[in-house]
Amino acid sequence: MTPTHETTTAPTPATTNGTEATPPNAPPEAPAAQSFASGARVLSIGIASTGIFTFLYLALASRSLDPSSYSRISLCWAIMFVILSVIYRPIEQLLSRTIADRRARGLHGHPLRIPALIQFSFATLFLIVALAMRSEIEQGIFDGSSALYWILVVGVLAYAASYFARGWLAGHQKFALYGGLVFLESTSRFMFALAVAVGIASGQAAVGLGMAVAPFASLCVIPFAFSRLRDPGPAGVPIADAAREGPAHAEIEEAAADLNFKRGTGFAVSVVGIMLAEQTLMNAGVLIVAANAGSKAGLTVGITGFVFNVLLIVRAPLQLFQAIQTSILPHLASLEVRESAAEFHQAIRMTVRVIWVFAGAVAIGLLAIGPFVMTALLGNKGFPYGRVGLAVVGLGMGLHLTAGTLNQAALARGRAPLAAVAWLSSAALFVVFMLSDAISNQVTRVEVAYFTGTLVLCGLLWAIYRRGSAPVRAATAAGAGAGASAG
Repeated sequence: MTPTHETTTAPTPATTNGTEATPPNAPPEAPAAQSFASGARVLSIGIASTGIFTFLYLALASRSLDPSSYSRISLCWAIMFVILSVIYRPIEQLLSRTIADRRARGLHGHPLRIPALIQFSFATLFLIVALAMRSEIEQGIFDGSSALYWILVVGVLAYAASYFARGWLAGHQKFALYGGLVFLESTSRFMFALAVAVGIASGQAAVGLGMAVAPFASLCVIPFAFSRLRDPGPAGVPIADAAREGPAHAEIEEAAADLNFKRGTGFAVSVVGIMLAEQTLMNAGVLIVAANAGSKAGLTVGITGFVFNVLLIVRAPLQLFQAIQTSILPHLASLEVRESAAEFHQAIRMTVRVIWVFAGAVAIGLLAIGPFVMTALLGNKGFPYGRVGLAVVGLGMGLHLTAGTLNQAALARGRAPLAAVAWLSSAALFVVFMLSDAISNQVTRVEVAYFTGTLVLCGLLWAIYRRGSAPVRAATAAGAGAGASAG
């Protein structure tokens, strides 16, 4: 690349001058936009397939296992992915956002020590708690199944590496490899349910084993991901790291590391709250319904799996749109660095339009043929599917996906703490609704509570989006660029 700037004290004029950049900076903008669009398309293919295989895994499990066994698989799935989202997704989001931020500033050699230390600490803490509570988990949740207990433990520990790799891949916009990672995860898990369905294996342990094997299979992409460790930065952005040279080098590194740790830790803590709230919306309904059934064993078995199946309407699309949300965070972080407000808003509007075209079609389809399709795919669990209730969940799914997009905008703009408050408030409302007797039918209560919680969440995140960027970004842009992702 031929240099186009006279100064070497900043990565590019676009970094410091925003939309007032000189004409020579125009070419770098186009490759960045093309990278986002093409990356989203490539990742969408991989994760669309992932969503399909995940749905098929649960559908085959639902049809192959008796209600009692399927309910235990449902609980294992719900508990595992609550844990994964709370303790691992924050680091994935931290790496994705801040590696993209550094690359947009023309920096390279992203430090990974502190994010890796945080991830390792979370995994270790989980292992300690899981071993200490083995009896309660094994006997109280899995009805004495030691196989499901160890599937939970091994699966959660293995996913530590998988989620760390996802954050690294997303931050570097290696979307094809990211899609390959999650595709391998879902297909390997699906093969275990398929083996049970065709009679090669049998029982809940064989189905559940897929949850433990999946993260190991996903790591097969790692050799390809790290085959090219040198990071040239985004297309069209020259590497300019002059700030690390000269007599002030040591002081700059020390200040950057300190800011890095504080900002990285604060970001991770906020995202922990966000992930905990999201998983509350996704899984607390299943757990509360199971707990409310109490000693009525037959009701517990049937209704737990049934409510889990109703919320599959949410789970599968969330995986499909994870492609867009995964690619949009590093893209928005880059636009925020370049102060490209018009492109930032355009990316949000485009994503929300796609979401509501999809959500509207899903809601109409559920209203028309939802009960028939759900029963045909997932089997009869002893409870009828209500077409209106399913359509309400479909609309709630659209609100959830919209909230996820607005959340990525908040993270890119440094509004993570406010976003966490919005998510936690909505999750608290959902739990209060679920624990009340406002609606006697527990399935209907889950459906209405989910819709209400996501509606409130969407409104709160829209208000945060309207506030724009956090003021602190402007004051600390140089420090953030020095290493916000390293943590």
